[in-house]
Amino acid sequence: MSVERRRYSEERRKRLLRRALPVTAGLAVLILVITLLVTGGASPAVTGARRFVAAWERSDYSAMRALITPEAQRRYAFPAFQRAYRAAAGTATATGVAAIGKVRDAPGGAAVPLEFRTRLFGTLTGRLELPMAGSRVKWSPELVFPGLQPGQILNRRSDPPRRAAILARDGRTIVSGSATARVPSGAGSAISGGTGPAATVAERDALYARGFPRDWPVGHGGLEAILETQVAGRPGGTLYAGTRRVASAAPRPAHAVRTTIDLGLESSAQSALAGRVGGIAVLDPRTAEVRALAGIAFSAPQPPGSTFKLITLSAVLEGHIAKPTTPFPVSSYAVIDGVKLSNANGESCGVNVAEGFVQSCNSVYAPLGVRVGARRLVAMAERYGWNTRPPFAGARPSTIPAADQMASKLEVGSSAIGQGRVLATPLQMAMVAQTIASGGLERTPTIMPGPLTPPRRVLSIHTAHTIRKLMVAVVARGTGVSAALGTGVVAGKTGTAELESTTGPSATPADKRTHTDAWFTSFAPARSPRIVVAVMLYRAGAGGDVAAPTARQVLAAGLARR
Repeated sequence: MSVERRRYSEERRKRLLRRALPVTAGLAVLILVITLLVTGGASPAVTGARRFVAAWERSDYSAMRALITPEAQRRYAFPAFQRAYRAAAGTATATGVAAIGKVRDAPGGAAVPLEFRTRLFGTLTGRLELPMAGSRVKWSPELVFPGLQPGQILNRRSDPPRRAAILARDGRTIVSGSATARVPSGAGSAISGGTGPAATVAERDALYARGFPRDWPVGHGGLEAILETQVAGRPGGTLYAGTRRVASAAPRPAHAVRTTIDLGLESSAQSALAGRVGGIAVLDPRTAEVRALAGIAFSAPQPPGSTFKLITLSAVLEGHIAKPTTPFPVSSYAVIDGVKLSNANGESCGVNVAEGFVQSCNSVYAPLGVRVGARRLVAMAERYGWNTRPPFAGARPSTIPAADQMASKLEVGSSAIGQGRVLATPLQMAMVAQTIASGGLERTPTIMPGPLTPPRRVLSIHTAHTIRKLMVAVVARGTGVSAALGTGVVAGKTGTAELESTTGPSATPADKRTHTDAWFTSFAPARSPRIVVAVMLYRAGAGGDVAAPTARQVLAAGLARR
């Protein structure tokens, strides 16, 4: 190559470089501007601190730990990291944390102004100094709360208030006294329940987070458990960061709590239960106020047996799957998936849908359940309250498997007659009777007087009235005749729930009597209901023989009261 050509190439390269320099510089400036816009011009320490606190606001401890240094991660495993924050929140009775100002650079890291919302101490504010290594937090346990020094912890001195008295609807005392020495009245002793230490670690932690000492007595059973948060009051105490006093609050005792319990009806229910294992729930059908709860009325779900035919019949009528007059063969059993489902006493019955209900024929209602199908059967049960949160604390939910968990027609048919995996409490079956008594409108049961909750329509008026007529026939000439009263027409439904096989070569009449729960749910007077009563007696025999006359005693007592 000639000297002239080399000189030309060198000059051309320099011209291209001079042209590219402004473009490169402009691109660098653009990247810098974008970076500043994204980070707000913040340092890595401030950016990392913001992310850490944002995760804290969400209680996302996993994300928080991912933002600490590798050294801290090796030293503090996730369970210990999470436990430190939860322990501090419980001690402070904190319900939430939030950044309330700008996160700023500070010597060795970033400073974060925080706000803690607490149950006992109101809103607490403080500035947390986060040591940072670049954008990662150099974490140690004192960083769970502002102002803690290395080795210090957040602690609290608790000052619980006096526990409030529980009253009946007429103002008479059911139980009173301090949390450590409760004194029930004679009439209310069976429903009051008791107090004692929380049973599990989780319950003790929850109690501590409310502001009480972990070993403070809480309600166990009965009204003491149902009304725990109403009668316990709000504790006071003093919060310390190490030895530094952060905040204090005075205890606030609760006022005496009036309930909807009628001590006369409660006494009648307890007498009718007569020391047997079981439960009785009594409601006012007009308001769904609880008038009495005896035994395990809300705390031990059992197979509801044929009382569940109320739900199956509701699904049949609401879905227009059959009419009361739709014929069925007279038989002592039905065969589903090759398995015999017999009537309770092996009797032959049927004729039609209505008569199958009155005589409680499994041979009618198991096949009807198959016609209804799992999806509609479960949907109707859930409209009545299955698989939902119980109406008050301490109550156990009534449950039915999801439709897609019913693996066969046999399980659907068994569920339709209250067997299989269906479970209910007497309180739930009282809610079913209350809904029918109210023309298809359900109200949520309440244990405390107050404004009525808006009712929820479960059934059409026509369906509710049809079922009511059939419930009247159950007591007039069907399986529930032993619940009949001379003082008012009773509407009811019996149930005999098998807890194990009662057929086969090893079964005896004695086996059958002790292998079944006896059920009865009812209301009276049928046309203008004033009382709902549901009874379950554990391993006591047939519903019509045992539970129906037990309910009769309580119905009579309720109708006698004005």
